[in-house]
Amino acid sequence: MTILVTGATGKTGRHVVRELLAEGADVRVLTRHPEKADLPPGVTVVKGDLTTPENVSAALDGVDRAFLFPVLHAIPEFAEAAKRAGVGRVVLFTGAWAAGHNERDRGSWVYPRYRAAEAALAGSGPAEWTVLRPAPFATNALWWAPSVRAEGVVRLPHPDAVCPIIHEADLAATVVRALLSDDRHGAHYTVTGPAAVTQAEQVAAIGEAIGRTLRVERIEPEQWRSEAERFLRPGIAGDLLREWSETERDPATALPVLPTVQELTGRPARTFAQWAADHAHDFA
Repeated sequence: MTILVTGATGKTGRHVVRELLAEGADVRVLTRHPEKADLPPGVTVVKGDLTTPENVSAALDGVDRAFLFPVLHAIPEFAEAAKRAGVGRVVLFTGAWAAGHNERDRGSWVYPRYRAAEAALAGSGPAEWTVLRPAPFATNALWWAPSVRAEGVVRLPHPDAVCPIIHEADLAATVVRALLSDDRHGAHYTVTGPAAVTQAEQVAAIGEAIGRTLRVERIEPEQWRSEAERFLRPGIAGDLLREWSETERDPATALPVLPTVQELTGRPARTFAQWAADHAHDFA
């Protein structure tokens, strides 16, 4: 079985590739920079970009199943190309906001964009598809690494904002199960970590993992926004600030903790403390 993995050089995609290889799959990846990919032996690398139709067509030739990284504006064309190429199944991840658990999520900037991408896959793609909607990634904490290393401090607008963030290895494991299992298609799964964790608790866990006492400093939301919008779209920055503000004020409004990782993989989701231990080298 040949499986195409997009986003294979990212933190989640690398886990997907390794797990698929361990399962005996023939893994192909699409990447813009093959010379920098640093992927395991046995992976077939196709140079290209999800936004370039001829790249996508070449990558899909002979593919049985595919994991689709959420380059949202490219998904409708990818879905159609996958169907034309005879791909049997596509697994896509978007985000937990797409589930619309509350009014805040349904009013977010990303909600209609996620839903449109999901609808394009279901309406125009292969007959078998699965959508995973992960909670915010624990890897977002890597934003803090420079100030942790330099000053032992993390500056946050809402330190007590709470969320059941997910370890990227757990998301990858659910992707692999959706790709390989024959009873997961046609479904939307919201995927979370095992517990709601505040950002201040995340900082403390990182400190424990690297053997340092770290400080949290509260900053004004607009200060955070001005810095974040250098690498985040303004709509996403606004969505995050609203969620952080509301869940800090009322933790009951946070994304609920769900047992999806256990249900799909047969083992419990990893804690943030485990993530911090796995990534201690990034902060040390």
